[in-house]
Parts: sequence; C-alpha cells; structure tokens
Amino acid sequence: MLFLRRDRLLWVLTLSALLGADIYFHLWPEIQVRLGRDWDCDCDNTASHVEEASTIAAMISPATMDYNGSKLQHLFSHHLYTVQPTKPPAHHLLLNAHETIRYHRKRIISFNRRRRSHHVDQNGTSQFINADFDFYTPWLQFHLGISKDALYPRSSPVVEQLLEKISNLTIIHADYSPDDKALNGECDCSPIVKPSGTHLKLVLRFQDFGKAMFKPMKQNREDETPEDFFYFVDFQRHNAEIAAFHLDRILDFRRVPPVSGRLINVTEDIFLAAGNSELQTVFFLSPADNVCFFSKCLYMCKTEYAVCGDPHIIEGSLSAYLPSLSYAPRHSVPNPWIRSYTFTGKEEWEMNPSYCDSVKHLHPYTNPRRLLNIIDMAIFDFLIGNMDRHHYEIFTKFGDDGLLLHLDNARGFGRHSQDELSILAPLYQCCM
Repeated sequence: MLFLRRDRLLWVLTLSALLGADIYFHLWPEIQVRLGRDWDCDCDNTASHVEEASTIAAMISPATMDYNGSKLQHLFSHHLYTVQPTKPPAHHLLLNAHETIRYHRKRIISFNRRRRSHHVDQNGTSQFINADFDFYTPWLQFHLGISKDALYPRSSPVVEQLLEKISNLTIIHADYSPDDKALNGECDCSPIVKPSGTHLKLVLRFQDFGKAMFKPMKQNREDETPEDFFYFVDFQRHNAEIAAFHLDRILDFRRVPPVSGRLINVTEDIFLAAGNSELQTVFFLSPADNVCFFSKCLYMCKTEYAVCGDPHIIEGSLSAYLPSLSYAPRHSVPNPWIRSYTFTGKEEWEMNPSYCDSVKHLHPYTNPRRLLNIIDMAIFDFLIGNMDRHHYEIFTKFGDDGLLLHLDNARGFGRHSQDELSILAPLYQCCM
C-alpha cells in the first residue's frame, strides 16, 4: 500500500507541474494581454485607431520591413544567433596566435620581394602595390578563430568584416590554383572524372595579404542541370558556393569557409595581376571583343571552355582560404558513402541497406562523433542537392573528434524541383 500511495503522489506532483507550466507559459500571458486592452470603444477615435493599426501592420510587413541591411543580416540578429558562446580552451583552437603572426610576417616579406622582382622583370607599367600586414585584418582573425567544433564562432563579427573585404579590397596578385600547379598542364583525359574538376579556378591575393579562391560564372544562374546529366559531369556554379555558405551558417554548422560574390575586372584584377607569365598566355580577345581566358590543363585548353568578360567584367564567387597546409595540415578522407563514378557501376551502400553496420566497425567511425558528423554532412548535401561529396577534409590536429569541412559545393542547387533522397543514406541506414 505504501508503494501505491507513493506512486499516486508522484502522479499528482507530475500533473500539477504540467498544469502549472501550462498556466505560466500559455494562460497567464494571454490574461496579461487581455487585461492591458482598452475594451471601451471610442467611436470618435475609430479612424485614428484604424490608421495607427495600418501603420503598424505596414511596418512589420515582410515586404516593407526595414532590415537595415540584408534579410540574412536581419535573421542573424535573432537571439538564437547572437548567443555568446564560451571561449574555447587553447587546445581546442587550430592555431597559436604568436606563431601564426611570426609565420605570416616572414611570408609577406618574401611575397613582396618576389612580386617586385617579377614586376621589374616584366617591365610592368602598372602601379606596384605592396601587401600589408595587420594583426586585426579579418582573414587573420578568421584563421585564429577556427576551433575543433566550427570554423568561426556563432556571433563573430569577423565573418561580416571578411565578406566585406573579399567583396571590395584591391586584388594585387592572381595565380593558378594548387591543383592546376600540381598537374603542371599535364592531364589524363581518359577518366570520366577529371583530376581537378572542370571548373576554372584561380587564387586571388588581396592588399591585406588575404587570399580567396575565385570561381567565375560560366552559365546563367537560372540554368538547371539537364535530366540526362550524370552528377559527375554536372555544371559547377559559382552562386552555389555562395548559397551553400549561407545555408551552412543558417543551420549553425559553420563548416563552410566564408564566400562572397564579386564583379571582377578580367584585365585589371587577373591579367595585370598575374603572378606568372604562364597565366598571361591563356588570355585572348574573342570575336565579340570580350577579354577571355582558359585553364592551362590539356583537356581545358580550348577556347570553347574559356571564361569571358563583358567585355572586361565577369561575375564570380570568392571563397576565403583556410590556413596554409604547411602549418595547419588537413587530411582528405574518402566518403564511406562515395558514389560510383562510372556510367553503370554501383557502390555497396547503394545495394546493401545494412551497409552502415559494417561502417560502424571501421576506424574512425567507431567514434560516434565522426559518424554523426557524416550524417550532418549528408543532411547538408541533401538540402543543397550535392551528389558529388566523394571526399571530406579534417584538420589533422583535431584527429577523430574534429569538425568535417564542407568544401567545394559548386555542384549544388542543380535542380530545385528534385529531392535526391539517396543523399540521405547515412541518415536512414545508420538511424543515429
């Protein structure tokens, strides 16, 4: 009997707590609103009340609301995004501030010396601009804020500052991407999937010594992926990189480096700023008198693959660079749910619904955090429609517990009307 009475008492306490919560959170606010109303209708002031109500309605209407900036800025001003996180301990940060500053001070001296020498050798007539170094420059603060959990803190003002700099700062140097340099113009054209993709990419350096990956606009933003295209030959879209960054930030993953759009002057910002003579050799004038350029890789060394200005201006995306691999190494890991990059083949996960059971016994997926990060990445890829996540990268310093970097999202947003559910395979096969 004693246990029955105790159970009855627990039920009474539980129900009382639920009733009290309902009254406090739902009923009491409604009572306060009703008590605060003026229920006496003043017919003489009806017109003024209607006018006031109309004014308020217009003020809060989404169509007329003054955001004091973009709608994204208005969204990120919400308290969910402005909560100040606790400062991560030093061992959770990627870089040591003193060592990083010392490293970059040496690099910038060497960089300016090489550029000046190249400028003299080429008999350059344009004004020579030295790269400057400032501890408070946004790209450096972005690098110093990278932690084990995210590329930047949730409410960091550095992101907006970095986007502003990327969009407007003077470009003083242009060069091939590291992939193109490694290939050295020699590409094997036999595989379907090319070693550096089919998107022309350049590295642009700014006056503050920050740098970004430039991907030019190659098709109209309204163009969608044709139904007969395989995912591995899909277009790469500069605006997909921009949209993916903003979505990643909205979802609070913060695993995509900041990306901004920008109008680039092909002649001034790339040709005249070219860091080597090889890059300048791929520029030409089209029959429409537009300045164009193409990649030096053999399968792209054709004018039909060229990117052209109008006549000099071209739109593109600029993605902020992560810290150099020389002092912040990253490890590239094959995605367990990689797709078959052939016309007819299928991977094991596409045929075996229990595939995740075997993955869970493989290193590093014996660590639940890594597998949950894979699922996060799959959800992100599903929302952007990216079927091309064959690898992912992690910072070597953080080991198995670190974040997964969501890099190279240019093949996202191909078909707005199609949801490719197979991208969610890690989620529905692992059920975590």
